Amino acid sequence: MEKKEECGIAAVFSKKGKPITHHLYHMLIALQHRGQDAAGIAVWDGKTLIIKKGLGLVTEVFTENDLSSWALANATIGIGHTRYPTTGRCLVVDVQPIIHQDIAVAHNGHIANYPEVRKELERSGYEFKSTVDSEPIAFLLHEKKGEGERKAVKNAMDVLDGSYSVVSIFEGKLVVFRDPHALRPLVWGENEDFICFASESAALDIIGVPHCGTVEGGTMRVIDANETKETTIKKGEIKNCMFEYVYFARPDSIINGKYVYEIRKKLGWILAKEHPVEADIVVPVPDTSRTAAEEFSRETKIAMEEGLIKNRYIGRTFIMPTQDKRAYAVRIKLNAIKKIFENKRVVLVDDSIVRGTTLREIVRMVREAGAKEVHLRITCPPLKAPCFYGVDMSTYEELIAGHKTVDEVRKFMGADSLGYVSIDGLKKAIGLPICTGCLDENYPTETARRLAKERKKSERTGSKTEKGSVTKNGERNGCG
Repeated sequence: MEKKEECGIAAVFSKKGKPITHHLYHMLIALQHRGQDAAGIAVWDGKTLIIKKGLGLVTEVFTENDLSSWALANATIGIGHTRYPTTGRCLVVDVQPIIHQDIAVAHNGHIANYPEVRKELERSGYEFKSTVDSEPIAFLLHEKKGEGERKAVKNAMDVLDGSYSVVSIFEGKLVVFRDPHALRPLVWGENEDFICFASESAALDIIGVPHCGTVEGGTMRVIDANETKETTIKKGEIKNCMFEYVYFARPDSIINGKYVYEIRKKLGWILAKEHPVEADIVVPVPDTSRTAAEEFSRETKIAMEEGLIKNRYIGRTFIMPTQDKRAYAVRIKLNAIKKIFENKRVVLVDDSIVRGTTLREIVRMVREAGAKEVHLRITCPPLKAPCFYGVDMSTYEELIAGHKTVDEVRKFMGADSLGYVSIDGLKKAIGLPICTGCLDENYPTETARRLAKERKKSERTGSKTEKGSVTKNGERNGCG
């Protein structure tokens, strides 16, 4: 199963009145891997909010005429978003940023208590036009409009349960904040002309703005009149998302002060220590496992080969209902170099196993290419529980490790051996406090713990919501 994570965000503040829209555009291109279904930009020209958004890749949504017209409008503050919906169709009404009056919001993450928050806001007279998390966030900020950004953000944090990194335009200022547990990433950078924020530091690199650090959990930053004011609104136990390092983020990014590349190297090294194997070659499953595979190869002294070639012009493939269609979905994206695999004992390194159907087809492909043994090594521990913070793993049922032992998973995969990195090994590699909810049900927030119990009970009794609609609490086609 293809892992999905909800969205990338970016924000730019011009310190000297220089146009910012081209910067936003290029930052979103750097974050395209975080969402390919839609993109949007909202800018403030000193008087009004101007928004442009649409379905498709960043380069498809925005034209040079769009960017030039906004630059001529002297916009000095802007926020942007790339979208990856978790379920259903992608509709324009759900594309971010979301605007309510003179407030614009773009959000990365997932509000676990969205249904309760929405109902309460509707009782207060707010009318929802979308199903995305950024809309209630905008409404919560609006409730304290005129009372200052601190009260507005505190009002949101007091109500929201879940993960949220937010960039917003509020009362003519750039206001950014992050949930108290710092689940989703948010970095910042600055040079003599601009102050910028983004999901990953690679978005700063692309525009030549030095990475300066991280927006801490529970912290708000307000940029106005060339000043940056930082305020801690609500403290919480830091629980960074481990999947950012295992899979989502670009290897050239720094998030939460750690190079993703270095962490993936450590994962490969630890995997080699925890699950050594006698083999002839190490082959990464493209692309996110390559760094770990290189280190696994280096530590075990087993040569690494690029035995699987990825077609980079094929978009996402969906889980297919039949064996033949699943095999086809894999083969249009990957092809094996038979010369490399013939009569070899192969170690396949991958980042994680969710459903296992895709990796099973890859193992089959490698065997058909002539491999005499296939050993799987995985840089993430077994995924056993749903995520309620922005990763598209919505049910216990779909997670193969949630209902099979390691050896049963190995047999399903058709592998000769299977080794996952341990939770302790994962923690050692990342070196930061991490959320392990999807690994051991140790969720950091109350709502997620409640939802996990409800979902497990409903799946056991067969009363779960319709499959495919549960990613957003079983009720919405949203994204963060």
